[in-house]
Amino acid sequence: MMINIPMFPLSLLPLPGELVPLHIFEPRYRQLLQDAESDDISFGIFFTNTINTEQIGSLMKLESVIKRYPQGESDIIVKCLDTFTMDKLYRTFKSKMYPGGDVTLAEVDLNEMGGGKLSELFLEYLTKRNITRQQGFFSLYTMAQELNLEVNDRYTFLTADQPGRINFLIQRVKYQTQILNQEEKSKDVFHLN
Repeated sequence: MMINIPMFPLSLLPLPGELVPLHIFEPRYRQLLQDAESDDISFGIFFTNTINTEQIGSLMKLESVIKRYPQGESDIIVKCLDTFTMDKLYRTFKSKMYPGGDVTLAEVDLNEMGGGKLSELFLEYLTKRNITRQQGFFSLYTMAQELNLEVNDRYTFLTADQPGRINFLIQRVKYQTQILNQEEKSKDVFHLN
């Protein structure tokens, strides 16, 4: 489904379900924040990076304003609801100062599961990290967030199809688990006096 939304070009690529802190200081984005608060609108964070040949971004919703500064700046928390592909970017959104864009929503399934092998590896990884707040299931997006992926890895993950996302996460979980195993071994080798 194509929609026209306000746009905030940044070098960030939030994952669906992720909470992201932002510091708003430019007048045009202060106007966007005001509109997001008063009209409860969603907006896009368009991923401004040379690797973004697919023209993807993240659909965001304001969660809360953490702090307002006397100069008009704000610290906010936004939540990623979906991802999109940018069809056209406009210098301004309607009569506003901030940009806008025509986007096609991916309509991601936030509960998309990874299956037995990935879930098993991910639970092992969480155990090694001593994370005990384990819920009954983990979506692909929850796992990707927990792995603290770099922006290039986020891009690879989001532009893959479902089997590709699963395989990507299996490889990432194995890699992170291997690093944790190496850290454990190094603790055994080095004895502090």
